[in-house]
This record gives sequence, C-alpha cells and structure tokens, in this order.
Amino acid sequence: MNDDFTIGLDLGGTQVRAALVRAGKVLARTAARTDVSGPEEVMRQFRALVAEVSHAAGSAPIRAIGMCAPGPLDTVSGVIDHIPTLPGWEQFPLRDRLSAIFGIPAIVENDGIAAAFGEWQYGAARGLDHTVYVTVSTGIGGGVVVDGRLMHGARGMAGHVGHFTLAAEGPTCSCGRVGCFEAVAAGTAFGKRVRAAANKNPTSFLGRMAEKGIVEGRHAVEGARAGDAACLALIAEEADWLGSGFASLLHLYSPQMLVMGGGVSVAFDLLEPGIRARIRRDAMVPFREVPVVKAKLGDDAGLVGVAELAVLQQRTAGSFHGRTSKT
Repeated sequence: MNDDFTIGLDLGGTQVRAALVRAGKVLARTAARTDVSGPEEVMRQFRALVAEVSHAAGSAPIRAIGMCAPGPLDTVSGVIDHIPTLPGWEQFPLRDRLSAIFGIPAIVENDGIAAAFGEWQYGAARGLDHTVYVTVSTGIGGGVVVDGRLMHGARGMAGHVGHFTLAAEGPTCSCGRVGCFEAVAAGTAFGKRVRAAANKNPTSFLGRMAEKGIVEGRHAVEGARAGDAACLALIAEEADWLGSGFASLLHLYSPQMLVMGGGVSVAFDLLEPGIRARIRRDAMVPFREVPVVKAKLGDDAGLVGVAELAVLQQRTAGSFHGRTSKT
C-alpha cells in the first residue's frame, strides 16, 4: 500500500504493544503488561514503546501513528466511550492525546476493524471485495468489508459482530445482554466450560490438569490433540457455537470468505470440521460453501491494519471513514 514508516499501537486489557510498520510488514515490535492505573500511565508506556521500535527506522521519518483499542470507541471523534476491561478511560480523547504526544497525525480504530483491514490488505482475504473477519479471543469482535469498502458505520462503530443474541437463555455477556454470540462462544466462555468439565471429573485429563493450577481452554486443545474424548467433546461444542454464529454473519454480509483470528484460532484445524458442519446445517443454500479460513497475520493483523489506516487517513485528509476501499 505504501512505503512510509508508520507506528501501529494496540491497547489491550492485559498487554500494550507497538510496532514499526512499512508496506504491511512489521519491522520491529515490543510489548508490556498494561498499566491499569489509568490512561495517563498507559500513555507513558506507549511513549517508551514507540521510542524502542522507532530505532529500526533509522533517520527516516515516521509519517503517522495509529492505535487500535477495544470499544465502544468513537473513531470519528477519536474518543473512547469506555472500556469494560480498563476502568478510567471513559470519554478519554485518545486521538488528540496521541497526536499531541508524538507530534504526528494520529488515528484510533476499533481493534476488530483494524485487524479486518490488515487481513484484507495483506492477509487471508487479500484481493477480495467482500469479507468478514472475526476475532475469537477473550471476547468476540471483528470487521466487515462490503463491495470493496471497509465498513465503519455511524461514529465508526460498525462490526460489533459478537453482540447479537445467539442463545435466548444463555449466559450474560460483558455488554449486559443475555446470550450474545460472545457470551457463548468467546475464549472466556470456552474456558468456563473447560473448568466445569474438569471439576465434574477430577480423574479425567482436565481434572488432572486442574491439580497443577488453573485450567484454561488451551488445556482442552492439548487434550483434544492427544485424543482425549472429553476434550474432543468440548472442542465440538465450541465449534458448534462458532458455526452457528458464523452462519448468521454469512447471512448478514454475504462475504466471499470469513476469516477467523484471535487466540482460539490456534485450534482452527480442530474446530473447522464442526464449524463447517454447523454452517451447512444452518445456512441458506447460497451461503453453505463460503470458505471459513484461519487468519494469516495472527497477532500482527491489528497492528498492521491500524498503521496502514493511519497513512491512508493522512493521504485522504481524514475522509476515509466508511469509504475505505482497496488500494
């Protein structure tokens, strides 16, 4: 897309990250555990991280900076409404603070939309005009490309793909609603089911893992790869929930491809058969064979995407929201 050096930042509930990006490639990266004391403390962290990765640019100028963050985030005004996992960020003017700190143009973007853009421009969905990206991690988020344009919506808040009701009698979601896709299929929900299975049968593979410490979803993946029946059943249940949610997204957006990223995607090879089976069962005929693939950029998707969006915004004088097309 471009040959400019750009900084991509990622604000997460547990980790803050920075990368130097050029033409879709991460040239240097670093990370630190998020300081939960408040936004000003995190801004100090980002100063240090940017200083570290900027060395790789040598004497070349850095043209722009972009940060992706969880929402709700008003990317038009650059203001964070609030972050459920990070108290104290309510109505924080993130974009203006970034620009003031670093003295270069800055943007802020929802982390799911940023990752979707990265995968569209440089990853699994490259060359397509219609795609949905879903990150399945602690929560579920994502972004959508329709008719060769990145979808932003009013206030830049489109793409909250984890927040439609999938189970009317399901668990309460972090957003406060009952039975959201995120509430039943995110990594957090999967982990709860794994721990419940471990507690139910202390002599099982997961039960033995629990004796050594907290059992997490990765332990079920490990057990499934070893052929443990209980772990395979948990994987099948997770795949079924994901397939049900994905089928709804196929109906909504009619993509040429659905890309799955996030921490849970490390088990994509185990999940894919169940996801595909549920889609074939639930989806209308024209949508049943839409490919569902694993993201190619992995953890770099958001960093690459927001860095490239920052340069694009600079070149188009801030007019890209809702109209970002292929380059």
